[in-house]
Amino acid sequence: MEHVRIETAHHHEPKSFWTKYIFSQDHKIIGIQYLITAFAMGFIGMVLSWLMRLQLGWSGKQFPWLGKFLPQAAEGGVLKPEFYIALVTIHGTIMVFFLLTAGLIGGFANFLIPLQIGARDMAFPFLNMLSYWVFLLSCIVLIASFLVPGGPAGAGWTMYPPLSSVKETLPGSGIGTTLWLISMAIFIVSTTMGSLNYITTILNLRTKGMTMGRLPLTVWAFLVTSILGLFAFPPLAAAAIMLLLDRHLGTSFFTPYMIVADKPIPHEGGLPLLWQHLFWFLGHPEVYIVILPAMGITSEVISTHARKPIFGYRIMVLSICAIGFLSFIVWGHHMFVSGMNPWLGTAFMATTLIIAVPSAIKTFNWLATLWGANIRFTTAMLFAIGFVSTFVTGGLTGLFLGNPPIDIQLHDTYFVVAHFHMVMGTSALFALYAAVYHWFPKMFGRMMNEKLGKLHFWLTFIGSYAVFFPMHYLGFMGVPRRYYAFDQYQFFPQEAVSDINIFISVAAFIVGFAQLIFVINFVWSAFKGQKADRNPWKANTLEWQAPSPPPHGNWGDELPVVYRWPYDYSVPGAPDDFIPQTVPSVLAKVGGDGSEEGDGTKGSRARNEKE
Repeated sequence: MEHVRIETAHHHEPKSFWTKYIFSQDHKIIGIQYLITAFAMGFIGMVLSWLMRLQLGWSGKQFPWLGKFLPQAAEGGVLKPEFYIALVTIHGTIMVFFLLTAGLIGGFANFLIPLQIGARDMAFPFLNMLSYWVFLLSCIVLIASFLVPGGPAGAGWTMYPPLSSVKETLPGSGIGTTLWLISMAIFIVSTTMGSLNYITTILNLRTKGMTMGRLPLTVWAFLVTSILGLFAFPPLAAAAIMLLLDRHLGTSFFTPYMIVADKPIPHEGGLPLLWQHLFWFLGHPEVYIVILPAMGITSEVISTHARKPIFGYRIMVLSICAIGFLSFIVWGHHMFVSGMNPWLGTAFMATTLIIAVPSAIKTFNWLATLWGANIRFTTAMLFAIGFVSTFVTGGLTGLFLGNPPIDIQLHDTYFVVAHFHMVMGTSALFALYAAVYHWFPKMFGRMMNEKLGKLHFWLTFIGSYAVFFPMHYLGFMGVPRRYYAFDQYQFFPQEAVSDINIFISVAAFIVGFAQLIFVINFVWSAFKGQKADRNPWKANTLEWQAPSPPPHGNWGDELPVVYRWPYDYSVPGAPDDFIPQTVPSVLAKVGGDGSEEGDGTKGSRARNEKE
C-alpha cells in the first residue's frame, strides 16, 4: 500500500546534533522549534507593548533610562510620536502572525498531527523543515527593520495605503515598510508549505482504524485551519507584492494621485480600498486561523480534565467546518466606515451575526461537557476555562461591532482594541498556554510545576481583564485608538482617561511579570522537572500511547490500531475512567449513532448525544 511506503521512507533516525536538533526533519523537533521561536517573538511584542503603555500611562514624562536604552527613538527619555506608531505596527504584526499563528499552527499542528493520527511523521518531512527555516527568516527580516534608517514600519499593522505606499508620508514608510512587506511575503510562503503538509498528512497517513469520525477535535481544527490558510494567505501575498511595485517601480495599484508636503506624487488611478479588501479577505479568516486551533485544543483539554466525553462531537465538527466557510464572507465588517454601499454593509452584518451561531454552539457544548463533570483543576484546565471566558466576553462585544450603526460610532476607538484583544489575542493565548501545560510532558518527558503554573494563570487571567475591560469604557467615551497622547483633546474627560490609562498600564506590567514566571517554569521544567510517565493525564488520544518524549518515528516497529473515538471517559462498567483509542471494543453495533461495527463508542457517545 502507498501509505505504508510513505510512512517508512523517512524512518531513519539522524545521528548528528545538527540533523537531530537544528536542521531536523522530525515533526516533533520542528514543532518545538516553532513554539520556542514564537514565544521569543511574543516576548519582543510584549516589550513593545510595555513601551506603548509607558507612554499612554505617563504621557510626556521623562524616563532617563529610556533615553539611554533608545537614544534615537526616545530623546530626553520621551518616546517620539513616530516611534510610538511603529511600536503599534510591529506589536500587532508580531502578536497576530508570529506568536499566535506560528505557535498554534506551526508549533502544535506539527507536534500533534502525526502523533494523534498514528503516523510516523509528516507526509513531507523536508518541506516541513524548510517551512520552519523560512518562518525564521521572516522573523529576522521583520526585526531587522528596527535597525534601518527611518525605523520600522509605521503605517499600522494593517498597512493601509497611501501611508504604506508613499515613502514621503511618514518616517516609518521608508525601508522599514519595505522590510515589513518582504517579511509578510516570506511568512506566507512558510504557512503555505505548512498547510499543504498538514492537509496531506491528515488525509493520507491516518493509521488503521482512524476514520475521519474518530479524529480528535484538535486534528479537525488543524485540517480546516490549513484549508483556510491555503485560500486566505495567497491574496495578501499578491497584495504585498503589488504594494512593493507601487513603492519601488512606480505602479499605481493602490496609490491615487496625491500631494504630500506641497509635492505632487507621480501616481494616479490607484485604489486604496483595494488593499483593504485584499488585506481583510485574509484578515478575518486569520482570526479563525488562530481561533479554530484554540477551540480544538480547548475541547481536548476540557474533555480530558473533566473526565467526561465531549458533548456533541458531530456538531462540534460541523461547527468547525461552518466557521471555516463563513469566515470567508464576513471581511467587510472591518470596512463599514469605508463608504461601502449600505446594502452591502447589511449583507456583511448578516453573515457576521450568523457566524456567531456555530461559535455559540461550541461554547454551549463546552459548558455542557463541564456540567456535572469530575473536574481536575490542573493549570491546563484553568487556561482552557479561561479561554471560554475571554472568548465569550470578546464575542459579546463583537455583536456591537457587527452592526454598522454602532460600529461607525465605535470603529476607531478603544472599544475595538478591547474587543480584538479579548476575542482573539487573550483567548488564543490562553489556549496556547493550555496546550503547553497539557502536552509539555509529551514534549519533554517532564512535568511543569503546577504551583507556578496556577500563579501564572491567575495573574494572567485577572490581569488581562484589568487591562482590556476598562478599554471598553474608554471606547464608549470616544477615546480614539492609536493616538500618541490625549492631553490636547477636550471632547472627553481628561482626568478620567488619564487615571484609566495609568491603571491599565500598571495591570499590563503585572501581566508581563506573570509571563516571566511562565518562562522560568518552562525552562526549569524542561531540564529539572519531575519525570512524566507515558500518560500522566490518563487521556485517550494516540499520542499518550507513545513514550514521553516519543522517539524518532513515534511508534517503533508497529503502528497503533484504533478501535474507538477519542472521548471515552467515565464509561459505566469500565475498570478505569478512561479507555484509550487503542483498546479493542467488545460492544456490538446498535445503529442510529453512526458508529462502525465493533466501535467502542456506543455507550458513551450515544448517551452523550442524548444529553
